[in-house]
Amino acid sequence: MARILIVDDTAFMRLVLKGIFQRNGHEVIGEGENGLQGVELYKQLSPDFVTMDITMPELDGISAVKEIKAFNPQAKVIMCSAIGDQESMLEAINAGALDFIIKPFSEEKVVEVFSKLMA
Repeated sequence: MARILIVDDTAFMRLVLKGIFQRNGHEVIGEGENGLQGVELYKQLSPDFVTMDITMPELDGISAVKEIKAFNPQAKVIMCSAIGDQESMLEAINAGALDFIIKPFSEEKVVEVFSKLMA
């Protein structure tokens, strides 16, 4: 079981991801609405994994990943965004994200990515 922090500015997307993780035996320990909240919650909660949207108010997801990785180089962040172009994906991976899930996604895709990263 993994302890997961979900960071997305859309309440519906947080709800969908939370449902997927809970159905698959994981615990969602926090939810953030923007990158700033995501960084603060990461520091407070020390989750095993973070799902991070890219386009958010206050602080975008790629900047948030950079801050989280500066705080903890071992942090495991998975980008989860509708922006699936090559440039954004590369920027996210270069910032330290371990993988990229493109919205809309299937539950199987989310489970597959997490299973691979937990192995």
